[in-house]
Amino acid sequence: MSDDETRRTRSARPAPLGDAVSAWLSRTGIGARVAQATIIVDWPRLVGEQIAAVTEAESITPDGLLRVRVATAAWANELSLMTPQIIARLNAGRQGRIRGIRWIATGPGTRPSP
Repeated sequence: MSDDETRRTRSARPAPLGDAVSAWLSRTGIGARVAQATIIVDWPRLVGEQIAAVTEAESITPDGLLRVRVATAAWANELSLMTPQIIARLNAGRQGRIRGIRWIATGPGTRPSP
């Protein structure tokens, strides 16, 4: 068997599924959106119990704007002052970047719906 035939045979072998999915995510650009979406799931762990108790991460736009529901306007104001630190924590070691947070007060005495 020639060197060219050997190379073709090796490259024709199936790739492990994880490698194929990772390559596809990178090639299509969806990987960054998937990384962004994990922020919604990981929100309580990323921001801590106190903030998670009064907030709910709702959605992320493709350009990285995170929408978060907040129990009260007072909390929304407090969290807006903490936005740079929270964004830094959310983006640490992550492919999908958050560029901003829109804090949405749901009203006095109400808690964000799960």
